[in-house]
Amino acid sequence: MNEAIKKNWVYIAGAITGAIIGYSYWYHIGCNTGTCPIKSSSIFMMGYGATIGIFVFSLFKKKD
Repeated sequence: MNEAIKKNWVYIAGAITGAIIGYSYWYHIGCNTGTCPIKSSSIFMMGYGATIGIFVFSLFKKKD
């Protein structure tokens, strides 16, 4: 398991960073009316942020 973490640390860091940013966005901006499907729930926004974080951080991963 330690080898898997070492191999994929960029994706893990991207997911954690994205989830934190997604939660922060939901907390400070969010959706006041509740009609926004992604922005109205903190869980959905954290998942969306984690996904975007993985995509962005994967741009910096060196090819093996």
